[in-house]
Amino acid sequence: MKKTYKIDVDCANCANKMEDAAKRTDGVKDATVNFMMLKMHVEFEDGRNPKEVMQEVLKNCKKVEDDCEIFI
Repeated sequence: MKKTYKIDVDCANCANKMEDAAKRTDGVKDATVNFMMLKMHVEFEDGRNPKEVMQEVLKNCKKVEDDCEIFI
C-alpha cells in the first residue's frame, strides 16, 4: 500500500534526513520526500497498519530533524 502525506520541513537537507529516517522505520518498504512539493510518499510492507507505522516514522524523523512535521 502506498500513501502520500503533507510535510512541513525547512530545507532540502532536512528533507533528505527525513527520507532516510522514514526508510529505516520498521514497516516501511520505501519512502521518498519531495521538498519542493512538501510531500512524503510512503510504501508500506504488506499487512502493516499505515497509521501505526507513520507514528513511528514521525518519531524517527523528529530524532533527526526536531522541527519537522508530518500531517498524518
